[in-house]
Amino acid sequence: MPVLRFGFWENRRAALDKEGWAMNENDYILELKDITKEFPGVRALDRVNLRVRRGEVHGLCGENGAGKSTIIKILSGVYPHGTFEGEIVIDGVPQVFGGTTDAERAGVVCIHQELALVNELTVQENIFLGNEPTRMGLIDWNELYRKTKELLDQLDLKIDPTDKVKDLGVGQQQLVEIAKALSKNAKILILDEPTSALTEHEVEILLGIVRKLRQNGVTCIYISHKLNEIYEICDTVSVLRDGQYIGTKPIQELKRDELIYMMVGRKLEMLFPREPHERKELSLEVRNFTVYDALNPNRKRVDGVSLKAYKGEILGISGLIGSGRTELVTAIFGAYPGRKEGEVYIDGVKADIRSPVDAVRMGLALVSEDRKKFGLVLDMSVANNITLSSLDKLAKLLLRSDVEIIYAEKYISQLRIKTASTEVPVKNLSGGNQQKVVIGKWLMTDPKILILDEPTRGIDVGAKTEIYKIMNELVSAGVTVIMVSSELEEILGISDRILVMSEGRIVAELDYREATQEKIMHFATGGH
Repeated sequence: MPVLRFGFWENRRAALDKEGWAMNENDYILELKDITKEFPGVRALDRVNLRVRRGEVHGLCGENGAGKSTIIKILSGVYPHGTFEGEIVIDGVPQVFGGTTDAERAGVVCIHQELALVNELTVQENIFLGNEPTRMGLIDWNELYRKTKELLDQLDLKIDPTDKVKDLGVGQQQLVEIAKALSKNAKILILDEPTSALTEHEVEILLGIVRKLRQNGVTCIYISHKLNEIYEICDTVSVLRDGQYIGTKPIQELKRDELIYMMVGRKLEMLFPREPHERKELSLEVRNFTVYDALNPNRKRVDGVSLKAYKGEILGISGLIGSGRTELVTAIFGAYPGRKEGEVYIDGVKADIRSPVDAVRMGLALVSEDRKKFGLVLDMSVANNITLSSLDKLAKLLLRSDVEIIYAEKYISQLRIKTASTEVPVKNLSGGNQQKVVIGKWLMTDPKILILDEPTRGIDVGAKTEIYKIMNELVSAGVTVIMVSSELEEILGISDRILVMSEGRIVAELDYREATQEKIMHFATGGH
């Protein structure tokens, strides 16, 4: 067996040689050899071999469920030695991680998508939590402040070490996580979807810091579904698919279509499957709609907006973060906590919507931008989540589980949800399949109008295309679809008509045939 394993690795090297990679062992800071990880009934990783060059930004791509998260957890010690097969080699030395502390001692630090900060503690307390400088057995607060300030200056982060984390924006919190990683002398920094909750400005700051880390010799492994970020920041990209290693290439030699093909295993002739739609009768009309901030009732988040949406079309709403898009659709649905004024008409009938219950009764449904917080009950089953908004259809007095399963199986089939059974906890599904469960939940209410706020956030390119196909099918079935999105390619690729918002107002209406990224950004940034 050792001989076979050695032979396999030599064949892997030969393949890498063919790809044009120099085989100087000193070039590589990290090697994963024949990594295999199994869960009950599932092989998450199958003999994965991966090499990362010293001092590069190495992209790791793949659809949800490809094995990226499993690789991260193995490399960062979350899955300790003995729970998987294969070998981790750092700087030529085989590693045995019993937990995350061992991984950090070896220089591997991971910044997860969900930040691990204590909101009530200060920045300096968070950065050095469990590793505080001491003097005579007590925390040396002067030294703690000095060391924290040094790290923050290194990242050009203009905050005080004594600020509480809860008072920082999400972008600043993400940078505090990076400072925390650097305090542990990270040689290999793993960033898992680091920009998923950041504004465009904060994204630019973070990417600038990643470039600076590269200049300082820190190796970064960068995981993101946003391919434009992969092409902007990465030197090299590796792809996983269905738990298997597909290949590694320098980013300059990898066309976007080729990368997508490596990820999904098939050519996506069109990432955005546009279908001809015929606009029909008016479905939703909003007149002079104003929404006030929930915490500051004198501030308008939406200012006098009027819009119309028709059956037979996908209406896209674009604009920068903070333009009022989410506040608008959430208030229309009756879920925004702030005060609102204006009128809403559904099929020509004035709708008095004071709560989501009223909205659902009137035929309105909203897929919120944060599916984990507002769309799903993660510990409940797929079936429970799909039927959650339609329990009146299952029984009058007692819930009939057999009827629930029939409905759940209907939407699992219709939306092509990948799940072992209706009873699987929804938290075990990939992001794309979780999003389909949320859509299924609202389709079960038989909506006339379906609003989707950031429908493809945090899901991979293959799952995105599936969501777009579902949207087209709904339009064909007579459902009015309204989509809010921050991704200009998505807005242009799937919308029939586009409304652009800026500072709480609709400032432009564009047909998709005349719309361009430049036009949308011109209006979104205050242009006339």
